[in-house]
Amino acid sequence: MDADLDTLATSLYVTTDDLLLAHPERVPDRPRVGIAPRISDAELLTLATMQALMGYTSETRWLRYARKHLRGLFPYVPGQPGYNKRLRKLAATMAWLVAELGAQTTIADDDVWLVDSTPVECGRSRETQKRSDLGGWAEYGYCASHSRFFWGLRLHMVTTVHGLPLAWALTGAKADERQVLEHLIDTTPALRRARERSCARGGRRPIVVGDKNYFGKAFEAGIAAAGIELLRPARKNEKPRAGQQFFKPLRQVIESVFDTFKGQLDLERHGGKTPAGVCARVAQRILALTAAIWHNDKLGLTRRSLIAYDH
Repeated sequence: MDADLDTLATSLYVTTDDLLLAHPERVPDRPRVGIAPRISDAELLTLATMQALMGYTSETRWLRYARKHLRGLFPYVPGQPGYNKRLRKLAATMAWLVAELGAQTTIADDDVWLVDSTPVECGRSRETQKRSDLGGWAEYGYCASHSRFFWGLRLHMVTTVHGLPLAWALTGAKADERQVLEHLIDTTPALRRARERSCARGGRRPIVVGDKNYFGKAFEAGIAAAGIELLRPARKNEKPRAGQQFFKPLRQVIESVFDTFKGQLDLERHGGKTPAGVCARVAQRILALTAAIWHNDKLGLTRRSLIAYDH
């Protein structure tokens, strides 16, 4: 196979179609009687992945491009209202597909994880905040990396050292990162399977590397009880922690993942106006990154490179 967008799309469609046929419970319920959809769920998910990889933040512009240039891959391209509606209903399917594709890579069983969060801005003006359907979920928060306040959400993510997403969650901007990590550890099948593999092998516990915000005796005791070793830099007035000289290169990996989301996959230009819309657009971008890593891994290429797919 070649590292180009058409090949990735074909491979992704075939794999997604097989997975959805094997797991019909993962797609939204559809009435038994009525008009059959002219584009399948697997085709729509592939179309959405290509949109994110090619940097089209406008669904209208993307569908206009697809009708003109992608008829060979997609005989039928829906209108913008239908595309948007279908995509929002497929948000949970996209999240599930991220995990399924990740499990097929050679790096899925890595036992060193990275955890962090990044802002997902949803508006800037006070009037936007007052009128938005995201009010009550989106809130004001502070981004220490850029020394600025923002109104929106936070994307919390656990990845491997190669940048493969293993678990993620969207929360309000003020959510406690420690509570979110505990929730992800308890509820994410990929993390649970990794802990079970470590126990079965009798080897070391999985290691999660975080920043200084992942602290607290009760929190660290809970992580240890879950069978995971937490590594983080020492906070002010704490004694130096073992191995913290190795944390910075690892921390840069997840920072680079977030930079890919924002710089190449336009995470902060998601355009979502409702909770369902934001969830679908964020899941779409995580699926795009995972699909690229999955395809590159099969080809033996640099796993997190999107250069072959962004044009």
